[in-house]
Amino acid sequence: MARAQRLLIPMDDGQTNHLKAYGLTYYAMKTGVQAEWLLNYRGGSFLLPDAPELRRRAALDGISTESVNDAQLGALRKEMSSGNMESVPLEKSPRIAVYTPQDAQPGDDAVALALKYAGIEFTAIYDEQVEAGDLSKYDWLHLHHEDFTGQFNKFQLGYRDAPWFRDMVAKNAAIAKKLGYASVPGLKKDVAERIRAFVERGGFLFAMCGATETLELAIAGHDVDIAGEFSDGSPMDPDADARMNWKRALAFKDAHLEHSPFVNSMSDIDGHQVNVPGRRQPLGTFTLFNFSAKFDPVPSMLVQNHRSVVNDYYGVTTSFTKATLKPGDVILATEEGAPWVKYLHGDYGKGTWTFLGGHDPEDPQHAIGNPPTDLSLHKSSPGYRLILNNVLFPAARKKPLKT
Repeated sequence: MARAQRLLIPMDDGQTNHLKAYGLTYYAMKTGVQAEWLLNYRGGSFLLPDAPELRRRAALDGISTESVNDAQLGALRKEMSSGNMESVPLEKSPRIAVYTPQDAQPGDDAVALALKYAGIEFTAIYDEQVEAGDLSKYDWLHLHHEDFTGQFNKFQLGYRDAPWFRDMVAKNAAIAKKLGYASVPGLKKDVAERIRAFVERGGFLFAMCGATETLELAIAGHDVDIAGEFSDGSPMDPDADARMNWKRALAFKDAHLEHSPFVNSMSDIDGHQVNVPGRRQPLGTFTLFNFSAKFDPVPSMLVQNHRSVVNDYYGVTTSFTKATLKPGDVILATEEGAPWVKYLHGDYGKGTWTFLGGHDPEDPQHAIGNPPTDLSLHKSSPGYRLILNNVLFPAARKKPLKT
């Protein structure tokens, strides 16, 4: 037998720890070694050099590996050339920022949980760092359930006397005042504008949960009072719907704002309306689209998985109604027969954005105060794989997206 030249990290059912496998691949890139993402080959496997340090880390993390000699590698590439598969070089580990307050609880952000479990480095930043221009230091930015309209997700309806809510409002008001803004909505709008500019300049944005919807509302409503009186001392502009500038938004158009301060919803972008009695829609499953790896490598990377059907899960924003999507949006996952989709991607300026609905793929109902998800119990979570696909996506050498 010829000496093994490569280390295959299978990502089908032969893998014992799918999530840690992303961390191993990120580590390999960070050390400057050659890595490849084998799109649609055995669940989106990775090909790395057969280096002792990589073998050691894989063994410590319980990651399944397979040795591949020259003859086996030739057969593998021949198989890939004749099917819906493609090899994409992974060139450079991205500089990662997660937008989150310093006192965030472990269960507050599924992406932070995934990054920590996989062993992928990131920097936590918040309003002060964004306002100081620190976004320029990073390639990839994640947002979770932050309300960029400055209304604290309207949690005052049910939690206005809760110590954690009062503390959150006070801390955000103090930051706004320190940075020279009259209100939290004023600060958050400017933060949203800086995030929009980050993407326009070439940044990679990945958002989940309520940040997907509220970021878009803040961008389109940049010159409109879209916040309730609770948050800025003045009522929402009664003509706010008509004054929204959706040309500035990344993903959505023509959404209708929820004007009532007594309804825990932001707009009709979210199809599930999880916090509104009488509107809440039940959970089902969503299906990942099967893209052509050779012609559409970008969306193919974002849906690599060992499962094509994934159990749905709630969030402040769970899904995106089809009627509010812009024509250029690439739908990555949808629920059959439903008027909403789950997973979206698109270009904006020189950069890209990707939106995934829901809060935590392994905590379907997700109530405030739930303990953080223990990912050691979900090593092969297909929902968390979607998150980690987005982490590696900026490192890949990409071809133009087929239109």
